[in-house]
Amino acid sequence: MNAEGRKSNLKCGFSELYSWQRQRKTKKEFCLHDGPPYANGDPHVGHALNKILKDITNRFHMMRGYKVHYVPGWDCHGLPVEMKALSELQVQDLSAMEIRQKARKFAERAIEKQKSAFIRWGIMADWANCYYTFDGKYEAKQLGIFQKMYEKDYIYQDYKPVFWSPSANTALAEGELEYNEQHISRSVYIKFPLLKSPPKLASVMDGLSKVSLLVWTTQPWTVPANQAVCYIPNSEYSVVKCTNTGECYILVADRVESLAAILDMQVEVISTFKGIDLEGGSCAHPTIPGRDSPLLPADHVTMAKGTGLVHTAPAHGMEDYSVASHHQLPMDCLVDEGGFFTEAAGSELQNKAVLEEGNEAVIQMLQAAKSLLKEERYVHSYPYDWRTKKPVIIRASKQWFVNTANIKATTQEVLKKVKFVPASAEKRMLEMLDRRTFWCISRQRCWGVPIPVFYHKTTGESLINSKTIGNVIRIVEQQGSDAWWTLPVEQLLPREAVAKVGNHNALDYVKGQDILDIWFDSGTSWAHVLEDADQQADLYLEGKDQLGGWFQSSVLTSVATRKKAPYKTLMIHGFTLGEKGEKMSKSIGNVVDPDVVINGGQDHSKEPPYGADVLRWWVAESNVFTEVLIGPAVLNAARDDINKLRNTLRFLLGNVAGFSPETDSVPASEMYVIDQYMLHLLQDYSNKVTEAYKEYDYSRVIRLLQAFHTRDLSNFYFSIIKDRLYCEEEKSLKRRSCQTVLAEVLDAVVRSVAPILPHLAEEVFQHFPYKMGTGIAA
Repeated sequence: MNAEGRKSNLKCGFSELYSWQRQRKTKKEFCLHDGPPYANGDPHVGHALNKILKDITNRFHMMRGYKVHYVPGWDCHGLPVEMKALSELQVQDLSAMEIRQKARKFAERAIEKQKSAFIRWGIMADWANCYYTFDGKYEAKQLGIFQKMYEKDYIYQDYKPVFWSPSANTALAEGELEYNEQHISRSVYIKFPLLKSPPKLASVMDGLSKVSLLVWTTQPWTVPANQAVCYIPNSEYSVVKCTNTGECYILVADRVESLAAILDMQVEVISTFKGIDLEGGSCAHPTIPGRDSPLLPADHVTMAKGTGLVHTAPAHGMEDYSVASHHQLPMDCLVDEGGFFTEAAGSELQNKAVLEEGNEAVIQMLQAAKSLLKEERYVHSYPYDWRTKKPVIIRASKQWFVNTANIKATTQEVLKKVKFVPASAEKRMLEMLDRRTFWCISRQRCWGVPIPVFYHKTTGESLINSKTIGNVIRIVEQQGSDAWWTLPVEQLLPREAVAKVGNHNALDYVKGQDILDIWFDSGTSWAHVLEDADQQADLYLEGKDQLGGWFQSSVLTSVATRKKAPYKTLMIHGFTLGEKGEKMSKSIGNVVDPDVVINGGQDHSKEPPYGADVLRWWVAESNVFTEVLIGPAVLNAARDDINKLRNTLRFLLGNVAGFSPETDSVPASEMYVIDQYMLHLLQDYSNKVTEAYKEYDYSRVIRLLQAFHTRDLSNFYFSIIKDRLYCEEEKSLKRRSCQTVLAEVLDAVVRSVAPILPHLAEEVFQHFPYKMGTGIAA
């Protein structure tokens, strides 16, 4: 792109263009709701892919006569921003307000960096009026949605296991996890000695010495919290005897041979029976004398791995918790917020990290109690905190939840009416939603929107109702959420709300310390941004990770409060990778910086300046529904393709000089046959391009464009008409006939490429020798 092209963003005034089209007197409106990127870092090629796709879409609809509604936004709260802000400081012991101030300043700096990059990429928007999740009015709207959901009994507090990040000291939602496929656990095979024979197996067990249930787990640290052993009622189990030691073991019948090989045992089967026959039995805890664990039926036990018998620690497993709730088992948690064993775990374990020395200590205890049969490394998929990149644990704690089980059926019905692009994404999103029975919305941080709840100083009972939430909403709307930390409790908690629960003094209460999950932050954006668009967008367009993230939190909050989706169409794109399909990484040296793509690196011979339109062409020509590759070869090819197109446009511009469509056009009936044929090809091209745009298939637009301007124009039509253009009289019918076609072609080609290459299109518009018509190719 030449200097003129590089400066064209300033000339074009794309923010003025956005404001201009908003003033159009038309009832046709197209609303694309911008999913907010995190305000926690520099702009990257993932941003470029997403924002440029949105801009191509908006520009197409604008050129079709629609009034485009597009408000860019930023996700400003939560751990990603808080961690980045604190990493810049040496001081550790900061107050909540100090952390909030530092985090806000960090977010504001990141927003300015990202915003200037988005403008440089040619993104059309009113950049003076964006939305930010830390804005007081936005926060008040969000709390309004929280209030409605609370009033409809979708929000509740409970003590249950949640994904917990010891590295960040907070609960996480499933959308905040990433899975490490190469995680190594220390798996163990453990003996749980049979204490009480199941009544139906009393005759089988008579005369057998040392009978134990054989249990396998990949998380030895959870064994101290064991409260039961679960079996599958309809599966077959066997009692086997080890011929070497004389000890007997109960395990699932299908795995007797494979487990005997793993444990290096010679065994004989004494008896085989149904799992239901284990009912009424109990076994001893392998490390805690005097504690017995009942044998209980459960559906979650799997046959794929293990022994068909599962150790059950209600504080450390979702299914374990369900079993414990049904059978009224204790749910004590022996692990603190930092991932260390508490005093309740005993002196041998206290203060030891459960994923490190705590795990080792439990294995040593099993060995000392002669309960350990085998330990081995086990490589498997394990959840990690997607921000700290460290393993999480499942840990019971008191949290606030959205009961998605009660919203799920309606949400699934609503999603069936939403158009998915590509269509295959619908199944993935419905499957993700189906697995989600609750949504943990409380986070143990201070940079965010507070959960408006108060706790009694003595009893710990929570106080939350419509009056308390409504009062906080009014204050937040005027002063922002800082007020929760700066105002005294008596200003936040209305007197009538305290009187309603039988107390007389707000000072009996303290403010809750949890903030709302940032997925709730961004998932309620529709309530703030779409007020002028009937609170339903025509399109949400984001990466595939949002099928379990923003797409889902948006639809759940919308369905819970008004029984409809906030979007009519979802478009889902893939992630960006290096040009060989590898992940981008600084260590490999294949990270592509969009700023370097546009302006060039320090050494222009190695990293030339390509200009913004090359970046946009790369987005448009890629198959964005899979992973999107970028690198020097891809960018060089894009630059060459644009240069070829520029040459075509230069030829067209040069040969309509001195031609006025209003006075010099030749009617189609008087044209040469070849010119009439060219108009036919042009109409076919225009129709196909328009359909491709409508289907969000921008790579097809590029393919159609390249075929048309190289094959139909340069190689075919231009070579035929050159003699007429250069040799005939200036105003002769022969010359005017093909000039009429060239003017039509120029108009259609520039309009068809303008949503993708607005800088080039603007450059062409500035050199038009006459005024153009309106509308993209129809």
